[in-house]
Amino acid sequence: MLTRREFVQQATLAIGGLCYAAAQEKAEVVVKTPSGPLRGVQTEGVRVFRGVPFAQPPVGDLRFRAPQPITPWKQVRNATEFAPAAYQQDKTHRLSEDCLYLNIWAPQGAGPFPVYVWIHGGGFTGGRSFDPMFDGTGFAKNGIIVVTVAYRLGVFGFLDMEPLLGNSYRGSANNAVRDLIASLTWVKQNIGAFGGDPNKVTIGGESAGAKLTCLLMGVPSATGLFHQMISESGGAERIWPRDRANQIADEFGAAWKAVGNGVPLTKAAPGELILAQERMIRTSPVHFPLRVEIDGDLIPQTPLATIRGGSTRGKRLLIGTNLDESASFIGTHPAKDADSQDLGNLTVEKFHPIDEAYKKLYPNLSPEMRRIRSVTAEEYWVPTMRVAEAHSSGGNRTYLYRLDFPGEGHFAGLAFHSYDLRFAWNHLGPEAAANAKDLAHTMNAAWTAFLKGEAMAAPGTPAWPTFDSDKQRTMIFDVPSHVAQRPQAEELALWNGLLTQ
Repeated sequence: MLTRREFVQQATLAIGGLCYAAAQEKAEVVVKTPSGPLRGVQTEGVRVFRGVPFAQPPVGDLRFRAPQPITPWKQVRNATEFAPAAYQQDKTHRLSEDCLYLNIWAPQGAGPFPVYVWIHGGGFTGGRSFDPMFDGTGFAKNGIIVVTVAYRLGVFGFLDMEPLLGNSYRGSANNAVRDLIASLTWVKQNIGAFGGDPNKVTIGGESAGAKLTCLLMGVPSATGLFHQMISESGGAERIWPRDRANQIADEFGAAWKAVGNGVPLTKAAPGELILAQERMIRTSPVHFPLRVEIDGDLIPQTPLATIRGGSTRGKRLLIGTNLDESASFIGTHPAKDADSQDLGNLTVEKFHPIDEAYKKLYPNLSPEMRRIRSVTAEEYWVPTMRVAEAHSSGGNRTYLYRLDFPGEGHFAGLAFHSYDLRFAWNHLGPEAAANAKDLAHTMNAAWTAFLKGEAMAAPGTPAWPTFDSDKQRTMIFDVPSHVAQRPQAEELALWNGLLTQ
């Protein structure tokens, strides 16, 4: 059984294989942007631009530093190939510290088109913007510009280097968030050249990408860069206070001392830093030690507090989870089960009473299914509900969903982590069952309506009401889809007061 971190690093690669083969590219097209002219390709009525830089390469003196604005270019720049993925533990793709690039799928025509900026997942340590699952051709054919963005991963983007390198590196655990803000700034300044409407930008992502979306909702300086949000299996809990971020830095410092041979962190080969990162993660007492931090500057307080304070006032939010998320990570005897339970937010000591309560609430479930339910709630369902409640508390429109449709194969009968991607992007393989294809068309239509700012409606679903903390009305995507009021109410009540920000 894969660990959660291994799964989220590999999942989109695996499900990307379900996507249809890329269409043959037919013609070149040049677009003049404020940053400079770009040469892309046009296929199936969609213009595609790959490997577009949105910030200076974060290498050399800029390693572990905030991203710097891109220098405009005058000559036509080739944008027909994807840039390398950000440095990570991955032997199947080209990797580089020079990773701050984005990809664009744009309809033909002058627009204005709504824009969907997609943030990939991967546990903050893996993933890539160019996974086949995120091919934006389908959305573009429906009049939506898709932009998939990269950001620095692991110690390059989520580690506060101040304890190791000095005060000028304070807040460097938020460099990945700054990368995303830089990409959104580039979109705001340049997307009009592709026919995009810079005032109709939706940010969204899945897993770590959804968590980063929720975190961006609580970054005051970022909220003017987008007007809607989509969070698939997210939450805003993946964040450290400064003192905990400093402790994580010390843990990495110890790992580097053991393997770095005295080489300065600013001069070390990136692969060596990844080796030290993996050593630190293996020995860390917490899951996902590399996280965003409350630095008092970019992120002045917990994102949930900022959202409750009105940072997302007037914006719409589409947010949800899958029913059996954690089936992807744990089984009857998961690795380190007795020590960790594969928890993302709570300590084992705090989780133990919940585990006992689940036995009483679900006496007929197997121990494995109870573990899947409880760890899913701890990492996904409860954090998702907290963001939905924080956003809707100001009267903002929130649409909550849960995917219950059962999977096949290894996870037969379970709606596992990342399962929603193939439905929302309508990227099922040709061998998929007819009812699965129908559901994919339904969910993709709902996402398309949301991205266009239209009423939330899709063929095969009842009217989708907005969420509020009292009724907690939720669209359950299944066959048939239906609206439930306060689903899992008894289960959620077990978590009251445990995840507090």
